Amino acid sequence: MRTLQEMTLQEKLGQRLAAGFQGLEPPKEFLRLIKEYKVGNIILFRRNIQDGPQLKKLCATLRKVVEEETGVTPFITIDQEGGVVTRLPESEVNIPGAMAVAATGNPRNAYDMGLLTAQELRSYGVDFDLAPVMDINCNPDNPVIGVRSYGDTPERVAEYGSQMVRGLLDGGVYCSLKHFPGHGDTAVDSHLGLPCIDRSFDELMQRELKPFIAGIEAGAPAVMTTHILFPQIEPEHIPATMSRRIMTGLLREKLGFGGIIISDCMEMDAIKKFYGTVNGVLAAMKAGVDLVFVSQTPALAAEAMQNARRAAENGELDLAELDVSVQRLLEAKAQCAAMQPKTLGDEAACRARAEEVRAASITAVHLPQGGMPALGDNPLFLGCADYRSTIASNGESSGFTFPEEMRRHADKGTALVTDKDPGDAEIAEVVSQAAAHSCIVLGTYNGHILQGQLRLAKALAATGLPMILVALRNPYDLRNMPDHVAALAGWEYTRPLFDALWPVLNGTARPTGKLPLLTLTKAAK
Repeated sequence: MRTLQEMTLQEKLGQRLAAGFQGLEPPKEFLRLIKEYKVGNIILFRRNIQDGPQLKKLCATLRKVVEEETGVTPFITIDQEGGVVTRLPESEVNIPGAMAVAATGNPRNAYDMGLLTAQELRSYGVDFDLAPVMDINCNPDNPVIGVRSYGDTPERVAEYGSQMVRGLLDGGVYCSLKHFPGHGDTAVDSHLGLPCIDRSFDELMQRELKPFIAGIEAGAPAVMTTHILFPQIEPEHIPATMSRRIMTGLLREKLGFGGIIISDCMEMDAIKKFYGTVNGVLAAMKAGVDLVFVSQTPALAAEAMQNARRAAENGELDLAELDVSVQRLLEAKAQCAAMQPKTLGDEAACRARAEEVRAASITAVHLPQGGMPALGDNPLFLGCADYRSTIASNGESSGFTFPEEMRRHADKGTALVTDKDPGDAEIAEVVSQAAAHSCIVLGTYNGHILQGQLRLAKALAATGLPMILVALRNPYDLRNMPDHVAALAGWEYTRPLFDALWPVLNGTARPTGKLPLLTLTKAAK
């Protein structure tokens, strides 16, 4: 691998960028980005992946091109958190998300899910997982974190997140704590706007920073930034990613972090809309971010490289700091390549372990006095189809629905797919149809944000029919339901979850999960 001393200015700058593309194969403009600007790192999404063999071939191709053009192996990165942020296709082994894992009550499960994820990724050629999420979901209205977090207390997030770190590293894959210094206490998605968390350093140390400190102590080699304003830390009205006070002053100097700092995507609206992606990339580099992500558009990545080159040549970008950052990246890549991975077992064992944890995560937030209602002879299964509830999720829908999958399992009753935010007319129509059924099974998906779902739930509950309400993402949907409604947290909208849920619905299995949240008004019974 090429050394720092052997690298040109352009090659050094290329090491500090990670870029992505559309489609299953790298287009010409992306290959040109590597050849002309020596971009040395890749990010992959679900849009780039058809199945395991295709992913393995793609990674091998990308690695070969980058090594030939730069003399350095690339980091091939991916957001494989599990649950709602999962980039591997359904054919592969995908783990439950963070809050689901925490609901099992066993931190060992977080370690095993990290080890399993690393085993999957490494087998295809991906060597850097942009996980785990170390944000504390202390704001129930958070539209982007939610179940991606291990819980709403720093202690739980620190414990489970640190175990995930250890599992990923033992599995031979680099990992990154995110989103520093915390994206949990906001009701704004930084993909779409510019959030603000007005906390002092001391307040951050008491809550938001605790999981990051624990993750660093657990050996996390990287920390990802967040595009959020912290005005008591950075008064210049720039987000953490672009703030030298936060990236260098807080993370490097106060917390003593010596690993690599990486950015969240610089095409998110918090940067693109308010500062411009190209300007943001340079500002992040100057702030102390080692590896900056332009994840969607090769043309923007090329423009950012041109701008960084000009800044380096005119003295705006410090060349000594550039060298320190590049050397840090080169050492990280060498360390990553030298890892000796452990494994969890063969594919069947990994799949069984993921299914075991997923089943153990299903949580009864509330059960009626008589226990789980019986489905009866003519159950009504209903709920909305999957939709992109945050840009952090995959772009395409799953192609299947909760009510139809549950009707298939039951082989009786009716499946009714509702709107994701039903209005009064639809609610009235659904309630009239429900009257002929023996039990109502409603799946919600972010109903606490799309309130039509909760109005539907309460209207159906008012019929007095036996009813089971399943939250298929954030469990905050389950608040303030009548006592006769069985309220279950399922954590994700996936077929594996539906398969694990069916024995609970039909009464052959008990939900054993433990609610990892203090902010719900009803405790699990």
